[in-house]
Amino acid sequence: MKKIIVVGTTASGKSTLARKISQILDIPHVQLDVLFWGPNWTESSDELFFAKIQTAVQGDSWVVDGNYSRGNHLTWPHADTVIWIDLPFWLNFYQSSSRAFIRALTKEELWPGTGNYETFRMLFSKDSILLWFFKTYKSNRKKYLQIMGDPKHGHIKFIHLRSRSEIEKLIGDLQRNF
Repeated sequence: MKKIIVVGTTASGKSTLARKISQILDIPHVQLDVLFWGPNWTESSDELFFAKIQTAVQGDSWVVDGNYSRGNHLTWPHADTVIWIDLPFWLNFYQSSSRAFIRALTKEELWPGTGNYETFRMLFSKDSILLWFFKTYKSNRKKYLQIMGDPKHGHIKFIHLRSRSEIEKLIGDLQRNF
């Protein structure tokens, strides 16, 4: 495992797992949200976003987290491992709603230097992370099941994690083996 991608629905634990893998394997962690979002919730153009991704994955090893399909052509052909966090709906919803509520309460900045933070108003708007969760949970499951069976990704080892205990087991296995 040298070039790893961690995917999953919002609040599934992608960044947390990627950060732990980065620490265990001593490889760079690339969070696609950090590359994509600018101040005041401005989205990067594809040109800028793709340039940032290309720069971030130039090395011999990395762990990338995020679901930005538009940039898959820059990471997936080089990846040797894709870890899909596929938690049950109820658990993923619980994590998404509790995380959003806590972030709105604490005004935690989401990505350093952006000034972007969640608010209670956002939780109940058309831009709500909870609404995004409902829109993407089912389609993400379908998408990643299809990708796992696609021969063009035959070079990739897929790890399909369906519970917190499977996530913890993977972390423990990595700690013992690396």
